[in-house]
Amino acid sequence: MSRELPTFPWDSLASAKSLAAAHPDGLVDLSVGTPVDPVPAVVQQGLLAAAAEPGYPTTHGTPALRAAAAGALARRHGVTVSPTDVLPTIGSKELVAWLPTLLGAGPGDTVVIPALAYPTYEVGVRLAGASVLRTDGLLAAGPLRPALVWVNSPSNPTGTVLPVEHLRKVVDWARERGAVVASDECYLTLGYSGEPPRSILHPDVCGGRFDGLLAVHSLSKSSSLAGYRAGFVTGDPALVERLLAARKHAGMIVPLPVQSAMTAALSDDEHVAAQRGRFAARREVLSGALRAAGFRIDHSEAGLYLWATRDEPAWDTVDRLARRGVLVAPGTIYGPTGDRHVRVALTATDAQVAMVPGRLAG
Repeated sequence: MSRELPTFPWDSLASAKSLAAAHPDGLVDLSVGTPVDPVPAVVQQGLLAAAAEPGYPTTHGTPALRAAAAGALARRHGVTVSPTDVLPTIGSKELVAWLPTLLGAGPGDTVVIPALAYPTYEVGVRLAGASVLRTDGLLAAGPLRPALVWVNSPSNPTGTVLPVEHLRKVVDWARERGAVVASDECYLTLGYSGEPPRSILHPDVCGGRFDGLLAVHSLSKSSSLAGYRAGFVTGDPALVERLLAARKHAGMIVPLPVQSAMTAALSDDEHVAAQRGRFAARREVLSGALRAAGFRIDHSEAGLYLWATRDEPAWDTVDRLARRGVLVAPGTIYGPTGDRHVRVALTATDAQVAMVPGRLAG
């Protein structure tokens, strides 16, 4: 595959954003999952606690941070990992973009990504010079031996939660072929209905073995830390050690004040529950408004988005809503099969979300 990168997806929304911003009462931007709620006080205090530290931080992260991450996974998700096997990342996006390269994928290799996927999965494959295969199904037996398989549950953009049985089959299939499975779990705390989202590292999925598995986590949504660039990866000790070695050489280091803030965030569950409640309330308002306006909402059991359609081309829907001052993302950004859906983010203020029902009814 060519290393040439596609146009940055959200640049394509510039004209629709201008149209929506011309609304007399202003723009309601539901196109990007950018947090709008304040950074929790406990997290700000964690940042300040290390603000005077002058030295270089360690790539592996402080022992306190790694212990806090392991503790959060155990409390929140029933996953037991060793703090040694936690590696902080500069948000999750940089890891998604560079993981194929850091794992040694290149020309002649194949990386499997979801049929509808966060665009950075494909960008990461292009940067490595490998080939992309999009699929949501379990691949049949055959000669394909991918270097890496991405899964994303809850999904961005669709909000789909993959059942435990499906995740288990993906793990078994990949292990038979020596492929690494990387699970993007950035929305794992945001389950609303149906089966709770499960980590790839949950014993019901992996059988208590982490070989060949990596789980990627972000604090951007659960703790409103998008501006801090705060994430981590954990799983197979050998893979984590391999990533650590490469990141040391490349200088991929989370700043120490951010590590301190992450420690505070991962040690406190109260603000995570409060943030989930905010998103759930906005979800109810937006889903009701969309259905009343003739939309169907597919999947969307969890996560930060509603996957909505009027059974028309996605860009027609984007234009329709932009004329009402509401900006959403076309499903085409996430893959060819998203051409009749739009992604509606829950990341606007309560006051802005409250405007949407009236605008869609107009």
